[in-house]
Amino acid sequence: MSPYAKQTYSARAGGFSNPTGVQLLRLMDEKKTNLSIAADVTSKVELLKMADQLGPYICVFKTHIDILSDYDETVPGALQALAEKHHFLIFEDRKFADIGSTVKSQYASGIYKIASWSHITNAHPIPGEGIIQGLKEVGLPLKRGLLLLAEMSSKGTLAKGEYSQETLRMAKRNKDFVFGFIGQRRLAEEGAEEDEDFLYLTPGVSMAQPGDSLGQQYRSPEQVILESKCDVIIVGRGIYGAADPVAKAIEYRAAGWNAYLKRTQQA
Repeated sequence: MSPYAKQTYSARAGGFSNPTGVQLLRLMDEKKTNLSIAADVTSKVELLKMADQLGPYICVFKTHIDILSDYDETVPGALQALAEKHHFLIFEDRKFADIGSTVKSQYASGIYKIASWSHITNAHPIPGEGIIQGLKEVGLPLKRGLLLLAEMSSKGTLAKGEYSQETLRMAKRNKDFVFGFIGQRRLAEEGAEEDEDFLYLTPGVSMAQPGDSLGQQYRSPEQVILESKCDVIIVGRGIYGAADPVAKAIEYRAAGWNAYLKRTQQA
């Protein structure tokens, strides 16, 4: 097992230089949750209602701000207020994928001004390390953190193998800003032991279904946290599509947390 996967979240915080990574690890232990909700809704009323209802049970609220049909400048402030009220971090799932100078403007400016309100964002490493540098110039002074997409949960993904290995090497060179990955398992250099700690946030989590018609492949919280040694389960439709989203969030929170307790031999 990874030497880091055996440790508690708060114990691992001392090995992180990025302030967002440290904050998230400590928050998870304090709230006893490793659940992130993927809020893939298209109205601001739905988005803010979900953040308020589910905020007490999550560590990260993941948004796609550009799918809101009625977005206006009041949304970021309202989200920030709910994040403070319920003690969670906001993750704008932007998946930047352009050259450094372009992503720098996309992150700082435009309609959404993502860096001004989102604690976490993410990027595809395919353009090269310049994408990290461009985002870092904006985000690091604001004490933000970046996740790289090392692997994806969709069928036929090209993000695997050497692609994932190079993503890991980029992250190691930028630990002041990159604190983790979107991925399906913990990564180590090929043929070597895992030598540096990162947080792993894993989408495609469901306790009910194996996949959907568009290529999404699901795994259970126990598979993700206990077997693959990842850190945060990201759940979308399995929670907000339920008849009682709060009850379902509590169920997922318990499943993810119990798997973590088993992994760290606290249960």
